[in-house]
Amino acid sequence: MISLLTRDLRLALRAGGGFGLGLAFYLILAVLVPLGVGPAPATLALIAPGILWVGALLACLLSLDRIFALDFEDGSLDLLATAPVPLEAVVSIKALAHWLTTGLPLVLISPVMGLLLFLPSEAYLWLILSLTLGTPALSVIGTFGAALTVGLKRGGLLLSLLVLPLYIPTLIFGAEVVSRGAQGLSVSTPLALLAGITAGAVALLPFASALVLRINLR
Repeated sequence: MISLLTRDLRLALRAGGGFGLGLAFYLILAVLVPLGVGPAPATLALIAPGILWVGALLACLLSLDRIFALDFEDGSLDLLATAPVPLEAVVSIKALAHWLTTGLPLVLISPVMGLLLFLPSEAYLWLILSLTLGTPALSVIGTFGAALTVGLKRGGLLLSLLVLPLYIPTLIFGAEVVSRGAQGLSVSTPLALLAGITAGAVALLPFASALVLRINLR
């Protein structure tokens, strides 16, 4: 399993692997929003929680079609499906690799994005915490969507249409955590709901993804 994780990390970090794509999109979004809505700090501070979370969600979405595509094209996915390692574990490793190369860099760069959008200083801790809790759910849900569309030609659009509705609860509660933190309000309820979504996704969706892959590979 460590070898599989290392292989996926190398593929993602390779030129054209999509590692920098999410970060570049996140940065461009944070730069373009002030140009579009105006440079007023009060306005940017008000919309910053939602913009930062929408940017993270879309940045994660950009690289989802790569999770299984390369393995399907070269036949590695068939070998993984017949290997003694459970396919559920393989799916979990794929989701972990996606989070390490997409979600974790977004978490680390988010304070810089907050500066560009005049995010209140009180919200930085909650921004980092909410993204740390929420982005694993985005990767796991995205892995499920990638499993549904594996092997389809031009399945990227279909993948987006399937995954985006499933991302909405994570987006709502993640942005609410940051917004409440910026206002000095209690964040316990949206934070608990966000953690619950991630825990449920991590516990259940690898089994669903493995089942879908077995059906698609028949």
